[in-house]
Amino acid sequence: MASESDYRIVDVRTYPLVQRLPQPAKTSWGTYEAVSILLVEVETASGICGVGECLARFAPAGYAEVIKAAMPRLIGQDATAITARWKDMRRTLSGRSGGILIEAMSAVDIALWDILGKAANLPIWKLLGGVGKTDVPVYGASIRWGTDSEADSDLDLMRERGLSDMKVKIGRPVDEACRRIARLRERAGDDIRLSADSNWAYSLDEAKRVAAALTDNGYHWFEEPLRPEDEDGYRQLHRRCAVPLAAGESNYTLDQAMPLIRDRTLSVLQPNVTRSGGITETRRMAELAAMHDISYAPHVGMSGIICEVASLHLAAAMPNTLSMECAFAPNRFRDGIADIAPANSRIKDGTVAAPDGPGLGITMNWDLVKEMVA
Repeated sequence: MASESDYRIVDVRTYPLVQRLPQPAKTSWGTYEAVSILLVEVETASGICGVGECLARFAPAGYAEVIKAAMPRLIGQDATAITARWKDMRRTLSGRSGGILIEAMSAVDIALWDILGKAANLPIWKLLGGVGKTDVPVYGASIRWGTDSEADSDLDLMRERGLSDMKVKIGRPVDEACRRIARLRERAGDDIRLSADSNWAYSLDEAKRVAAALTDNGYHWFEEPLRPEDEDGYRQLHRRCAVPLAAGESNYTLDQAMPLIRDRTLSVLQPNVTRSGGITETRRMAELAAMHDISYAPHVGMSGIICEVASLHLAAAMPNTLSMECAFAPNRFRDGIADIAPANSRIKDGTVAAPDGPGLGITMNWDLVKEMVA
């Protein structure tokens, strides 16, 4: 039996990664030509290492500096006392929770869960208790906010992979969004479940118009119609439209997710584990949502393989999981960077299996990682 001293943290290594996307990602925000993430490797005295990732969309080296600032609070401490380490890191900076600190903490937190799983010789979904399932329902993301031909190509690709659940990116102008909503419903037919994501492109009045089009065309949810700070706007929209509302990828901590969960404004909560404080805080969000009969649908977006795998573990364990985002755009942060294939190539009957190896259940290709270090 290993002693506590075997799990003392002896080093925290950071890898800021940047890639130019093989295929530009188009959303209401614009066109992303390049993205970045930060990977973290935490080493213990016993030699057990854990890996993590944070959503460092820009300037990943800045996130690495934040982790270096937190290292004095981590070195020499027990890696398996994850809640204590979370609190230690949180106290690195004063002020309200959020932003670069919580995102950076997410990477370390995931790495600590990876260590705990390896120490216990159990996958993370089992450490989290689980509900006796390992196959996670997934939806295809995303049908681009671009030309009709691009949208058709995306829809066809996802259908070829056996998916009957997909997300459509929409934006401004509103008339074009409403046209796209109706056109894609007609092309997909009634056997495809469609949802829409606007990346908070709209004002409240605009969102009401779009929500009416989504309702008329039988869409499953309306994701991030408004700015995440506009909680009263979400409440008003909830009262004035029939389509369920989804949000949460912009939340950092439980207290930010809590208001729209408590009053059931949201029907679907979508935290991103590489932004929302890692597995520790994201689990708390999902469990609070479950207490209020709100579904959990992990957000993945343009993140890497660690985000995807950590999300699978959470989705497998949580009782209120509806489905997990399954990204289809080419992405070097997922393709070949570990010994597990991306989720979009492991779909079976509309589901993807969570790894069953210890911890995250993956081994990183560090040679490839180092080639991408910014």
